[in-house]
Amino acid sequence: MKPLKTLFYKPHTSTLTVTSNHGFHLRPAAKFATEAKQFSCDIHIEFSDKKVNAKAVNAILSLNLDTHDTFTLITHGKDAKKALALLNQTFALLMNSESTHKQVEKQHTFYQSPTLSGEIISDGIAVGNLHHFTLQEIQYTSPTSFNEAVKESTEELEKLYANSQKDADAHIYPAQKELLLSLAEEIETLEAFISRIDTEKEALKNGRHATKIADLDDLLYRVKKHMGYSYEVSLPKTPFILTADDLLPSQIKILEHSTVLGVALSNSSLTSHTAILLRAAGIPSLLLDTPLNEKEGKVILDAYSGVIVLNPSPEDLLQAFKRQNEDEKLHVEIHQKRFEPAVTTQGEKINIFANVSDLDSAREAKEEGAEGIGLLRSEFLFKEHKPIIRDQVKAYRTIFELFDDVTVRTLDVGGDKALPYIDIPKEENPFLGIRGIRLLKTDPKLLEEQLEAIFTAADNRPIKVMFPMISTPEEFKEAKSFALNIALEKDIPIDNIRFGMMIEVPSVLFALQEFNTLVDFYSIGTNDLAQYLFAVERTHPTLKIDPHSPILFEVIKRIMQKSTKPVSICGELAGDTRVIPELLETGIRTLSLSAKRIGQIKDKVRNV
Repeated sequence: MKPLKTLFYKPHTSTLTVTSNHGFHLRPAAKFATEAKQFSCDIHIEFSDKKVNAKAVNAILSLNLDTHDTFTLITHGKDAKKALALLNQTFALLMNSESTHKQVEKQHTFYQSPTLSGEIISDGIAVGNLHHFTLQEIQYTSPTSFNEAVKESTEELEKLYANSQKDADAHIYPAQKELLLSLAEEIETLEAFISRIDTEKEALKNGRHATKIADLDDLLYRVKKHMGYSYEVSLPKTPFILTADDLLPSQIKILEHSTVLGVALSNSSLTSHTAILLRAAGIPSLLLDTPLNEKEGKVILDAYSGVIVLNPSPEDLLQAFKRQNEDEKLHVEIHQKRFEPAVTTQGEKINIFANVSDLDSAREAKEEGAEGIGLLRSEFLFKEHKPIIRDQVKAYRTIFELFDDVTVRTLDVGGDKALPYIDIPKEENPFLGIRGIRLLKTDPKLLEEQLEAIFTAADNRPIKVMFPMISTPEEFKEAKSFALNIALEKDIPIDNIRFGMMIEVPSVLFALQEFNTLVDFYSIGTNDLAQYLFAVERTHPTLKIDPHSPILFEVIKRIMQKSTKPVSICGELAGDTRVIPELLETGIRTLSLSAKRIGQIKDKVRNV
């Protein structure tokens, strides 16, 4: 009888050192764990006297790995060697790509009254009475199970990420989602989940990542809301300055819809997710060395100088009001001029349009001074259920009635965007698979109904229809022919319709001469164009693209030189005040951007 052979896998190890100033915190830990999950082998991190599962983000956080800490990465099993090599590379990229929050330099301002000092989270100045944040939990009966609540919470985080349009704070949501999935693994009840949260909080307490306890509380808060708990936050209806030990990231949205003037926290950090969201919301905020007493009454929160002024004197108040007036004057000036054209110092008119996703955002764009819609993201109009043609017509018509110039992008689904009623098979490289106009191959009926609805809703208005992810002239010809046949079959006159395309696939750059004979207009999607230019998936957990790369600007210049048809930009670059002068130098004269940035971009253009 032959001896039984035993398959033995040798462990592979490497020694890694944390170099990020923030330590190995939630966002890189979530990305690291996501990469580790790709492999079937066992992967562990050993530090001090603890050994944890590297596929569980909460386990990584429990080690409280700080700057200069060295740990051992251990892989054991099938593909262990490959896993070790990739994770070593991933970790190095994470450490190198970690951005450090640049601490705001404090301005020196003399106040007569006593002050409490702190660090600046978000600059600005506020004068008002203090109000301490309180949250009361209320429970009502709900049939939602724990697992269903977790599912709904992860979907909520996915939507927050999608709707953030990749703003500076967007990375928070996928990191929280990964943490939630890790915490909820093999948990069946809310009680067990609370127990695990408490255990994880205890592990983080007094460690490098103690501020991430707020993320744990935030996830519990989300899950409980989906299980039938409601929360009552009592905030004044008159303007106030909020004081709290800390806030949950999700509670910042509550503040955005309140009369809050400023925020003073005593137990957070400048790099916490709460701080990031306060900056994104533009709420003047401080991280104080000493907790505030609500009984202090009226105070000055000076988030330029980094102080709270207690019992301010008349002279102190006068000084604060003067600075407030200066800020408000600038804000009001920009806001009042939002409907005025954006004309450069050389007298050249620049068209400022908006990117919108539904009727509410279209109305906001109108109110913020948009001159038209440069990108209607039609895939966000009906996110839950497949719409019938009548509902589509109604939705398009109400948006078309708001502006004289509207560009509708046909469904751009695939990659990092999904709709529950479109079944795209799982692909190894979804960003290189069924996306945008390629739906013609898999779901032509959907595009047929969408185009019929757009043509019907147009009612002879001059509407532009834009096809996404076009890579060859043949694809554009096929898409336009498909659209013309629909109009012919449905007997809808479309002399008012213009057909164009997104420039986001690099192959287009080499066929612009032929495209010029086919299209009515172009719109450059800088997010996807950069993704395909640099071969880096824009949602990749470790690799990053420099949005200001000179290579990208050279490509835009090439497009402007070769194109004989109108060109606009609808990617993130269009809303970045730092690059407006450089963009205009390329010859771009139409920008389409987020509604909330319109006033600032117009102001920037007027100073170019």
